[in-house]
Amino acid sequence: MLTIFTTPKPFTNPHINLIQRNAIQSWLQMEADVQVLVIGQEAGLAEACQALQESVPGKLRHLPDVARNIQGTPLVSSIFEMARQAAGPQSLLAYVNADVILLPDFLQAAAQVAGQAEKFLIVGQRWDLDVQQPIDFSPGWQARLQEDVRQRGRLHPPGGSDYFIFPSQCFTAMPAFAIGRAGWDNWMFFHGRQQGWPVIDATQAIQVIHQDHDYSHLPNGQPHYRLPETTENVRLAGGRRTIFTLADANYQLKDKRIQPIPRRGAGLWREIETLPLRRWKSIPLAELTFAIFHPVKAWREWRAKISWKLKHL
Repeated sequence: MLTIFTTPKPFTNPHINLIQRNAIQSWLQMEADVQVLVIGQEAGLAEACQALQESVPGKLRHLPDVARNIQGTPLVSSIFEMARQAAGPQSLLAYVNADVILLPDFLQAAAQVAGQAEKFLIVGQRWDLDVQQPIDFSPGWQARLQEDVRQRGRLHPPGGSDYFIFPSQCFTAMPAFAIGRAGWDNWMFFHGRQQGWPVIDATQAIQVIHQDHDYSHLPNGQPHYRLPETTENVRLAGGRRTIFTLADANYQLKDKRIQPIPRRGAGLWREIETLPLRRWKSIPLAELTFAIFHPVKAWREWRAKISWKLKHL
C-alpha cells in the first residue's frame, strides 16, 4: 500500500479551496491500493474531508491532532510520525503538497524504485499550471490534463520538491521544522545523502502538476522563504550548508531503473564541496570547503554575520 499524506492550507480562500480539492481528488482516483491521510485542523478542512470521503468512500482519513510551533504552524516531524503510525510498519509513504495533482505514473515509479532499493528518497521537478476551474474527473481526465500541461504548463526550475516518496523506516527522527516554510525540503535531500540512501530524481518518470497560487495564506502575503520561520527551519537543519537541492540527487529513475547520475563539471565540484558534510558530518569542514569553492559568497555571509553581531552587542 502507498500512503499519500499532506497538510493543506486553510480552505477559506476560494482559489486555494478549489486547487486543494482538485489535488486530493486526483489522488483518490488512483485505482491501486492507495490511502490518503489529510492532517491538520485548518479552517474548512474537516468539511472538505467529509465531502471528499463521500465522493470516494474508504480511501481518505482525516487526522486532526497535529503538533504545532508557537506560531501555530504544524510541525513536519509530527506530520511524518502521524503518517507513519497510521500507515503501519514496512509501508511506503509519500508526502505531497496539497496543491499538486498526481497521475498514475506516480504510483508506478514508486513501485519500480521499491522493487530495487530498501531505503531511498524519490523527489523531482514539477510542472506549473494555472488552474481556475474544478477538474472534470470523468473518464479520460488524465489525458485531457496532460494535453493542457503540454500547451500551457511550465517545467519548474530544479530546487526543492513538492513530493517525497520513501519507506516508513526512513526519516524517523526529524527536527521540529515548520511546514509550508522553506528549508525543510532541502534538509530532506541533505539527510538522504548523508545517510547514504539513493536520492532519486524522478523528473523523467513522474509528471506532477502544481496549480499556481498566490501567498495570501501566509503572514502579510509574503513568500514563505522570507518568513522568520524559514530562518528557524534553516537553523534547525544545521545552517546554510545543509541547503541541498535537486542538483544534489545522486540517482535518477530512467527506463524503470535506478541509475547513478554521472558527475561532471559543476556536479563533480559540488560532490567534492559537500563531501565533509555528507561523509564526516562536519559543519566546520563544510564551511571551509564552501569558502574554498565560493570565496565571494563566503565573505558576504561572514560580513553579514559580523555586522549583525556588532549591531546586537
